[in-house]
Amino acid sequence: MAEQGAAEIAVRRAVAAPRIVIDEITPAVDGGRFAAKADEATAVPVAATVFCDGHEALQVRVLWRRRGSRRWQAQPMAPCGNDRWQTMLAPLLLGDYELAIEAWISPFDNLLNRLQARFEAGFAVQQEWLDMERFLLALAGAGDEPPEATLTAKLDVLRQHQACGEVLLLLAQLHNAALREAVASLAPRPHSVRSNRLPLRVERLRARFASWYELFPRSQSGSPLRHGTLRDVIAQLPQIRAMGFDVLYLPPIHPIGQTHRKGRNNSLVAGPDDPGSPYAIGAEAGGHEALHPELGSLEDFSDLVAALHEQGMELALDFAVQCSPDHPWLREHPGWFDWRADGSLRHAENPPKRYEDIVVPDFYQADAVPALWLALRDVVETWVRRGVMIFRVDNPHTKPLPFWEWLISDIRGRHPRVIFLSEAFTRPAMLHRLAKCGFSQSYSYFTWRNDKAALTEFFIELASNDTANYLRPHLFVNTPDINPYFLQHGGRAAFLIRAVLAATGGGLWGIYSGFEICEAAALPEREEYLDAEKYQLRPRDTFAPGHIRAEITLLNRLRAAHPALQTQRGFTAYQAWNEHIFYFGKHVAGTDEHILVAVCLEPFDVQEAAFEVPLWALGLPDDATVDVEDLCSGEHFHWHGKIQHMRIDPLQQPYRIWRLIAPPTSSEGPSQLSAGIAGNGSVTHEGGRPDDY
Repeated sequence: MAEQGAAEIAVRRAVAAPRIVIDEITPAVDGGRFAAKADEATAVPVAATVFCDGHEALQVRVLWRRRGSRRWQAQPMAPCGNDRWQTMLAPLLLGDYELAIEAWISPFDNLLNRLQARFEAGFAVQQEWLDMERFLLALAGAGDEPPEATLTAKLDVLRQHQACGEVLLLLAQLHNAALREAVASLAPRPHSVRSNRLPLRVERLRARFASWYELFPRSQSGSPLRHGTLRDVIAQLPQIRAMGFDVLYLPPIHPIGQTHRKGRNNSLVAGPDDPGSPYAIGAEAGGHEALHPELGSLEDFSDLVAALHEQGMELALDFAVQCSPDHPWLREHPGWFDWRADGSLRHAENPPKRYEDIVVPDFYQADAVPALWLALRDVVETWVRRGVMIFRVDNPHTKPLPFWEWLISDIRGRHPRVIFLSEAFTRPAMLHRLAKCGFSQSYSYFTWRNDKAALTEFFIELASNDTANYLRPHLFVNTPDINPYFLQHGGRAAFLIRAVLAATGGGLWGIYSGFEICEAAALPEREEYLDAEKYQLRPRDTFAPGHIRAEITLLNRLRAAHPALQTQRGFTAYQAWNEHIFYFGKHVAGTDEHILVAVCLEPFDVQEAAFEVPLWALGLPDDATVDVEDLCSGEHFHWHGKIQHMRIDPLQQPYRIWRLIAPPTSSEGPSQLSAGIAGNGSVTHEGGRPDDY
């Protein structure tokens, strides 16, 4: 008897288990452990694999709500083949959300499918109609007045069609939207199941699409003999904005320590006029919340923020969690740092690089928890109050992951407009984990991807949903720390090559001042600048002969005009039969925008190639003619047939950017996908059902 009782219990558990499977939900990151990312300007595609045993008809919908709210909103999902269901959520407001997928067996659709299938097979449908009528009559007496009245009125019409043998009209009425809405509000939902809740973070468009320009304020005076100020930076804004940049990024602007101050070219001995590295933060004048006295006052800083806004730009500020030995925290909170047995401080290093002028707090010292964590949070909060909404975080991979996850969540909970950029040239796993922990943007390995195979693999990975749901790559072409070999040896053409790859490959790109004049002088056999600006003043003539300002301006103008160039998504590598020509397309789903980019990766020699025109993407046969616009020259012409030929002279223009002009939409109906999305109906508020799980 005991065995029989146990078996009955097991059966009852199996009976209570879900019949419906909900799997492979997107957007989701690590099964919901981390938030997927969306932006406020773009609809959110939601999809899931949903199926059941047998031939049961299902209804599937997505539920969403703001984090902390009890009220769910709901939107139906449409089947798109192979048990996949999807819909598009209208752009959401900034903030954190939860998503869930809900599915159930639909008795109404089961009855309707059987009736329609028997009719189409030429069978009598009298019994199927009686089953449907009984089902609708039961619902008509089970609900509130509005849906009950709708059902009663529709039943009269349905009976008239059935009595007259007008089955086609009967079926049309059964598909009527008003009838289906009334049924949906009253019908039971047998075997209903919900997925786990999945987090979604909606950020500003600038988290996905922006063009950054980095400069050192202290070099903006125009003279190597005078330290620049924030007022000097304000004077530079019009010409930076004229190139199309919308974010000005400044390295740390805090007081710089004297102890172990670095001299020119990172020498260990500084001269009396050497300004030191701005990353050696902290001196008598203050620490992370203070402004370097030679840059000006906090009033000047406020004026810089206002001037940027007037230009349609904003400020990104470096957040470097490190200190000069002169930082006030060393005196006030010695327990936050790592002291050697001999009483000396452990300075920062990344062999063979040494940073004798920098010490790093220890996040897990007893005195540092929670005081250090809260103090760093307050640093960010201080600059947010001063108008900074973007922070480029220096070396986040050398600080604890739990700290970043907590800090970003804490700041964004109060300031959802804040954007964090992760500067982490590190192992792939760490780079990706930092993005999952909440960083809006990420440095990447783009800097060292130069050949066709590496670039193809790189951009395919970034465009995949698995990656793009949480990682937004920031394609910087150079940094004060990195002077790539390709730029050192490739001349002006190399700078144009890297610029067009960055500007068209993803939504985020940036340059460090000097790039526009092809500055490349390097320390011997090092990817570092000679006379690096990190250690000295470097005023520049950014209009020097040979500059590429016009080309950069054009790239930024094209990015602003063409949505396909505003995201890492939509990348497709196309065939060009030459290993020195990287050829790809960018397309935004749901639009007729098809951009083609061809880049000569060889900076010195002319390259030619036959290449494929993706006529199939426009729904055209291989022998069709398509209109083309050269986005660089403005020229319009035609391509006849799928195979075309290109010739690129890198010393003239090492790239081509074309727009395919799609022919008018055919008279056929919308695709299954678009039809499914269009037919999903309006957003509804969840009512009459449990508010939570």
